[in-house]
Amino acid sequence: MGRERTEGELSSSLILRENPNSLGHGTDVSGEGQSRTSSSATSVVVLSTIIAVSGSYVFGAAVGYSSPAQAGIMNDLFLSVTEYSIFGSILTFGAMVGALMSGKIADCIGRRCTMGFSEIFCLIGWVAIALSKVAWLLDLGRLLIGYGMGLLSYVVPIYIAEVTPKDIRGGFTTVHQLMICCGASISYLIGAFVTWRTLALIGTIPCIVQLFGLFFIPESPRWLDEAEMGENADISDEASEIRDYTETVQQLSEASVFDLFQRKYAHSLIVGVGLMVLQQFGGVNAIAFYSSAIFTSAGFSASAGMIAMVIVQIPMTALGVLLMDKSGRRPLLLISAAGTCLGCLVVGLSFLLQDLQTWKEVTPILSLVGVLVYTGSFSFGMGGIPWVIMSEVTYITSLP
Repeated sequence: MGRERTEGELSSSLILRENPNSLGHGTDVSGEGQSRTSSSATSVVVLSTIIAVSGSYVFGAAVGYSSPAQAGIMNDLFLSVTEYSIFGSILTFGAMVGALMSGKIADCIGRRCTMGFSEIFCLIGWVAIALSKVAWLLDLGRLLIGYGMGLLSYVVPIYIAEVTPKDIRGGFTTVHQLMICCGASISYLIGAFVTWRTLALIGTIPCIVQLFGLFFIPESPRWLDEAEMGENADISDEASEIRDYTETVQQLSEASVFDLFQRKYAHSLIVGVGLMVLQQFGGVNAIAFYSSAIFTSAGFSASAGMIAMVIVQIPMTALGVLLMDKSGRRPLLLISAAGTCLGCLVVGLSFLLQDLQTWKEVTPILSLVGVLVYTGSFSFGMGGIPWVIMSEVTYITSLP
C-alpha cells in the first residue's frame, strides 16, 4: 500500500502541475497557469474518467439485467413472480447498504481503492448468479452486486469531480450517467439474444476492466496528504488549499452524522438529497427492472420494446451530457421532470384503457410511447444531473 500510495501521489502531482485547474477552482496564480496546461494533463484526466466510469457501466448492467433475464430465470429455476420480485428488488437493498457505507470507506482507503473494493463484490455477485441453481444463491449474488453498486454510486462521480477542471466537470461527471445508460441498454440488447447465465458472465467483463485499469490512474488529489504532495510539486496555492481541505476532513471525521443537519448545510442537504430521492421514487426502477413485463402485459413485443429503449436512451443521455455545461442544470432538470411525468401518465393511461376494454388496438402503442418518453426524458436530465449536483454539493461543502 505504501508504494501504491506514492505512485498515486506522483501521478496526481503531475495532474496538478500540468493543470492547476484540476482542483476545480479555475484560479491561476500567474499567467503560467495556462501555459502549463497541456494535452498530457488532459489525457490523464480522460483516462482516469474512462476507468472510473467502467464502474458506472457495471451499475447500469446490473440495473438492466433483470428485465431481459426474467423469463429465462423464472423458467429455469421455477421461480414464482413473488420470488423473482425479491431477486429484482434485493439489488436496491444492497445498494442502500453500500451507499450508507460508501463515504466512510472512500475517506478511509481512498477513492481508487474503494472502486476496486466495490468491483470485487460485483465480480463475485455476477459469478454467483451465473452459477446459481437455487433461488438463495441467485439472490445472494444480486445482493452483492447491489452492495458494490451502492459504493460505486458515490465514489465514481466524486472521483471524477475531484480530478477534472471546473469548466468541464459537469460534462465529465455526467458521463457517469451516460455509462449507466450504456450498461443498461447493452444489457437489454444482448439479453434479447443470449441466455441469462451468459449475460451474467458478460457482466464480469467491465468489473475486470476497471480492476486492472485502477493500477494506471492516480488517486484523487483531494484525498492525498497535502504535506507529501507539496514536496513533489511547486504548487503553493493548490497545496495550501489541499491542506485546508485535509484539516476540514479531520475535523469532520470527529463529528457525528447529526452534525450534518446544521443550519448552514440545510440548503445543500435539501437540494442534494431531495433530487436523489425524487430520482429514485420517480418510477425508474420499475421501468428498468420490468420493462419486458410491461411490454408483454400491454400486448407489445418485449424484445422490440427493449431495442427501442436502447435506441432512445443512449442518444438522449449523450445529448444531456453535451448540454450540461452549456444550458445549466436547472433547465435540463425541469424539462426532464416534465417528460418523465408525461411518460408515466401515458403508460398509466394505456393500462387504464386496457382494463376498460377500450381502444384495444391503441393501448400497446401507448405503452411503448409512454415508456420511451419516460426513458428518454429520464436519461436527458433526471438520470445524470442529481449525481452531478450531489458530487458538487459534497465538493463545495467540504471546503473550509
